[in-house]
Amino acid sequence: MQWQYLPFNQLSANTLYDILKLRVDVFVVEQACAYPELDDKDRHPETIHLLGVSANGELQAYARILPPGLSYPEASIGRVVVAPNARGKGLATPLMQGAIEAALNTWPSVGIQIGAQDYLKTFYQSLGFVACSEMYLEDGIPHLDMRYNSQ
Repeated sequence: MQWQYLPFNQLSANTLYDILKLRVDVFVVEQACAYPELDDKDRHPETIHLLGVSANGELQAYARILPPGLSYPEASIGRVVVAPNARGKGLATPLMQGAIEAALNTWPSVGIQIGAQDYLKTFYQSLGFVACSEMYLEDGIPHLDMRYNSQ
């Protein structure tokens, strides 16, 4: 797996298409959730797009790392997704570890906050996140806010 960290202006048209197709296929179609997938945060000059690309060039995993102040006062990681055909291969943990590392290296003093789907709470806790809100519905899906605890 090759991990790539790219700002929006370095994404080719084909790469951007692959990212958006994967996100829509999973978050809109698979999860049956109509919501505004395109939110202008992708194009922010400080946003980092983390891509996991297979040896044959197929996008297998993706996460979006947002600067502080765009979604939360802290840096944020979102749109975390593993392609359906790549699930069960252990990609989610290195994807999130890479996203955490990128956020901490880029914005070392602000921390990280995420809006996690509630069913993934244990997964995010295993990476060092701690719940900082009660469960709430976002687009009809149970979520909770979590902060990264680097201790």
